[in-house]
Amino acid sequence: MLPIDFSPTTIIAVASLSYLLGAIPFGMVLAHIMGLGNLRDIGSGNIGATNVLRTGNKFAAFLTLVFDAGKGATAVLIASHFFGNGAALVAGLFAFLGHLYPVWLNFKGGKGVATFLGIMLALNFWAGFAACMTWLATAIIIRISSASALVAAALSPVWLYVFGHQSAIIIAVIMALLIWRKHSANITRIKDGTEPKIGSK
Repeated sequence: MLPIDFSPTTIIAVASLSYLLGAIPFGMVLAHIMGLGNLRDIGSGNIGATNVLRTGNKFAAFLTLVFDAGKGATAVLIASHFFGNGAALVAGLFAFLGHLYPVWLNFKGGKGVATFLGIMLALNFWAGFAACMTWLATAIIIRISSASALVAAALSPVWLYVFGHQSAIIIAVIMALLIWRKHSANITRIKDGTEPKIGSK
């Protein structure tokens, strides 16, 4: 059970504002500002940093990564500061849902990895850091970005348990399941051996 310690009105406000923050498609905004084209017509059509990188602009991809992670972390930190741990969990979940299902894009958003990592870092820095290192270690070993994301997401509840933030485990499980769902096509390609490796053309 979530440690909700604030009123229903506040819960709705925190959830709504966090969703709207999470729903900002920074990849598309940056691609438009920098004249990189419509991300929906590039590569996988995804709005995240990996697809922004396919435009050839590494700086835009870096900014997308930072902003997508930042919006998740910002929602959690603001809610935590004003309303406590329960609000932080609600904020993290709804910021994540906003990224995955943004109202501005007919509820067709990104895969949520950067936003997920930002949320994890804000909920518990060491658990979030462990999740980031899990992604990095997996990427170095097998050189498949999507697989790295899947492993990092799957292990996130473990890291929260290890670092003493058990109240966030259910949120991490929900986010991990959604990340796996969003990566269903990638999982099929991994099984078929056709998923592109990091650095491949």
